[in-house]
Amino acid sequence: MRWLSNVRLPNAESGVAPGAGGVCGAGSVCGAGGAGGEPSWRVGLDDDGTILGLRPIEAGSAAAGLDWRGDWLSPMGVDLQINGGLGLAFPELSRADLPRLDELLERLWQDGVEAISPTLVTCGVVALRGALAVLAEARARHAPGRCRLLGAHLEGPFLAPERRGAHPAAHLAAPSAAALSERLGGFRCGPGWREPADVALLTLAPELPGSAEVIAALRNAGVVLSLGHSAANETQAAAAFDAGVTMLTHTCNAMAGLHHRAPGPVAAALLRGDVALGLIADGVHVAPSLAVLLQRLAPERLVIVSDALAPYGLAEGRHRWDERVLLVENGSCRLEDGTLAGVTLPLLEGVVRLARWGGQPGASIAAATVTPRRVLGDRRPLHDLLVGRRLEDCLRWRQGEAGLAWRRATAEFV
Repeated sequence: MRWLSNVRLPNAESGVAPGAGGVCGAGSVCGAGGAGGEPSWRVGLDDDGTILGLRPIEAGSAAAGLDWRGDWLSPMGVDLQINGGLGLAFPELSRADLPRLDELLERLWQDGVEAISPTLVTCGVVALRGALAVLAEARARHAPGRCRLLGAHLEGPFLAPERRGAHPAAHLAAPSAAALSERLGGFRCGPGWREPADVALLTLAPELPGSAEVIAALRNAGVVLSLGHSAANETQAAAAFDAGVTMLTHTCNAMAGLHHRAPGPVAAALLRGDVALGLIADGVHVAPSLAVLLQRLAPERLVIVSDALAPYGLAEGRHRWDERVLLVENGSCRLEDGTLAGVTLPLLEGVVRLARWGGQPGASIAAATVTPRRVLGDRRPLHDLLVGRRLEDCLRWRQGEAGLAWRRATAEFV
């Protein structure tokens, strides 16, 4: 067995807390504290570079092996909100787009993303069902070197008209069992990390009449429900969380913000320990100071998402989005009327920015690589996520003078 030494793991994961006992592969014990209270680890590899186990390094002790000098090891990224890329908008997919979709999945893998929940913004019923069918076919075509397609994230159509943002008003719908069946009848629903279903996540405005019926039906099916594009107040949001909504979609955007007399859904989510907070960490959708505040208040529940649109991977300028024009500048996407619509920045760029703003690189790494898995029901401790993986299918993060940077992990890179 070969060893890496002085390796850190992302420190905002909710599996085994530092100091707790546990098994991290054959003959190893988890959770010993390292210098500064943050554990340091040895990582054992077989001759093919597969991770066999992790062992803690006691504070003040030395360990043999290739010295990683305190760099972090993490799984690759998981993006729960991405709308397309390389000119493809997921709601517009047809079978003719499968080759280009494969290219996009290869590009995402190169950008450090292991899996995505392809996001379908509000669209017509025929388009929605057609896109879900194409995604199912693409999922079955998965090959090494491509990002995995998890179940889709339906962002709509059960959204508050006054909070719809860039979603087309013509395709919004009132929540009901009939509307749900019309769109999803015949498709499989559920988180399905190992065997993804067709739909894993749905964003809705829970204050709308009829939403309780939709929430109950989807919750029973295992779909993760997220509050977003919503006019809910704090009380309504709290009731939705009690009913089974477990996430906020792009926290602070398309919902009431934190106000000292009307705290809104963000406060309701922060006061609980079981609601994840999706965050677009570009510095435009949410100010850096507020992003840092969210991280400090709920480090184990923050989920960085890209919210990337179809121009992801293309040059900036004017692009088409359904029948509208999308203007891309400095990684931000806006409609011609100035409405903020999304980004073209890679998921892991959000990690780099949040780490720079808040000085918490380990927690920032976890927010894009570990916590999204928790949202979809994978509760395994981080060491169990790593054992059995090839090292080259993991990420190595280094904090330097220029900030946090990542690359694909190898046993040779120092």
